[in-house]
Amino acid sequence: MRICIFGSGAVGSHFAVRLALAGHEVSCVMRGAHLEAVKARGLTLRVGEAEFTAKVKASDNPAALGTQDLVISTLKANAVASLVGGLPPLLGDDTAVVFAQNGIPWWYDIGIAPDHPPVPELGFLDAGGRLRATVSRERIIGGVIFSSNEVVAPGIVANLSPDRNLLLVGECDDRAGARIERLRAVLNEASIGSPPAARIREAIWSKLLTNMSMSVLCVITGQTARAVRDDEALREVVPRLLDESDSIAQSCFPGIKRVTRTGPAPNHKPSILQDYELGRPMEIDALVRAPAAFARAANLSTPTLDLLAALAIQRARDKGLYKG
Repeated sequence: MRICIFGSGAVGSHFAVRLALAGHEVSCVMRGAHLEAVKARGLTLRVGEAEFTAKVKASDNPAALGTQDLVISTLKANAVASLVGGLPPLLGDDTAVVFAQNGIPWWYDIGIAPDHPPVPELGFLDAGGRLRATVSRERIIGGVIFSSNEVVAPGIVANLSPDRNLLLVGECDDRAGARIERLRAVLNEASIGSPPAARIREAIWSKLLTNMSMSVLCVITGQTARAVRDDEALREVVPRLLDESDSIAQSCFPGIKRVTRTGPAPNHKPSILQDYELGRPMEIDALVRAPAAFARAANLSTPTLDLLAALAIQRARDKGLYKG
């Protein structure tokens, strides 16, 4: 299968190596020193003490990669607009596009189930509706990533979650079908876990529960998720934060699994904090602004989340990392 990973940073590079070693013809849209290293030496994945290197076709110009059977976008939510110009040269008649990102995706209301509560206005996730004009409903596949990775040097990515590397996928209208089954088989055969996801939006909310609460608190404090969970000064704050996050998710999917309130949290900095510290644009709209819109639509009171969201937005603006 011809597979293009669009936005091959840490997660995308990990998946690219796995898929290439599984025998697929993998192309990567990437840039900078990472691109130059991959062209020269291939793309290397480190898992513990083991290293795996794959030869992939890489370019910062999607048009140089040719049409694909499948495109997996691992771009962060605030960067998906770059797909508007980059996707068309990759698309054949039947090319599907997996949008694997954190937070509420731009396509959330497309193909939505009739029993889903009304969706608030989310036009800010796709300014000018350019993605809607570029990607037809038939091409859209939702994706949810559970995998922690880091680019440790140009051309080299380290996997930090060897026991948990998943890409959940589903049609935007949740219909079961051969396309999703084939994709899940491709991922599983490449050691990228892809268990069934009957409702892809529920899977999106399951991950978002942590991102819109604990990850935002990490941005405010500069601490890892574990440090935040263990901080005595935040003992009363964290449960309120998680309860408010749960209430938003429950308004869309009653009975959705609640965030674990006990046990150790991951001892690493979430991606939104890494972006803040490295001076990269932050996923504020998808992780903070969109969930707040859902809370308002459901007439929910979320004072703790609202305060933390305002503080996170202010920190991002002060550093020039968010202009919304």
